[in-house]
Amino acid sequence: MPKTQLASYLLAALAVVTVLHFHLIPAVFAGLAVYALTAKLALRLPASWGALTQKVALAGIILFVIALVSGICLGLWSFLRGHHGMANLLDMTAETLDNLKRNLPEELTAALPDTVDELREQIVTMLREHGKNISSVGMSGVKTFAHLILGMVVGSLAVLHRFNLEDGFPLLAYHLHARLLNLADAFDKVVFAQVKISALNTVLTALYLAVVLPLLGVHLPMVTLLILLTFVAGLLPVVGNLISNFTIVLISLGVSPMVGVASLVFLVLIHKLEYFTNARIVGGEVKANVWELLTAMLVMEAIFGIAGLVAAPVVYAWLKSELRAYRLV
Repeated sequence: MPKTQLASYLLAALAVVTVLHFHLIPAVFAGLAVYALTAKLALRLPASWGALTQKVALAGIILFVIALVSGICLGLWSFLRGHHGMANLLDMTAETLDNLKRNLPEELTAALPDTVDELREQIVTMLREHGKNISSVGMSGVKTFAHLILGMVVGSLAVLHRFNLEDGFPLLAYHLHARLLNLADAFDKVVFAQVKISALNTVLTALYLAVVLPLLGVHLPMVTLLILLTFVAGLLPVVGNLISNFTIVLISLGVSPMVGVASLVFLVLIHKLEYFTNARIVGGEVKANVWELLTAMLVMEAIFGIAGLVAAPVVYAWLKSELRAYRLV
């Protein structure tokens, strides 16, 4: 292996550790989203267009993609931090736990907080203790917003070089560009495949919450928020589905034990379907089994916390694509 190529791999590994250690995942993912979406759209431009027209069209695509990604980020921010989003859902969850403590057998409720205020205090303490980890996935305010903007700018500038002739790059830059192309391809496959999975899971959950239960005379509170939570949490492979499922079952139990059991059975079936779709969609895209992705997520979460958990599928797919290029896997 040439020294410059080896240096590109070492720099890539150092970049991964640096990004995870300094909680730059939001910036990197925003940049990769702009890069991947712009490249997808730009490759569809007619080859018959002149060079100037191509450049103007590419600039328009970049501005459109930045606006789209910014809108998605602001929407997620509003949902996670807004007074009518997760805050209300948290209040409802706390009240449900309070009701369950009064109605369930004592041996099942011994571990639950005595009051809603105590639960809220515990949650606030947890958020304060783990603020760094939470900020790593995009909840640290102005600093994270600035990182997102810079990440999108870097991604838009990087995509311009994708359409340059690689023969014109210096040797080390050529190999670093190759690492970037593989990373963008891994991000494209994993993230956009996960969006498809989350959308399918959300549609099925929405049918259950907004159609099936009302037809049976059962009306859960905050159905719209639960559906939004299902989609947002579903963007995190496997683990996100557990988060949304737990919330839905808990609120269902607050209505009645039978509704809770029905929701649990339905969501277990959906969870099994997600394993199948993960294996078919994500696994098929990156040539990886679900157990491989789970192992990568567990290892990186243990090392880097929540940031490692979020980044694990993309990093693992990137690593596997690099190893596959040398027929090592």
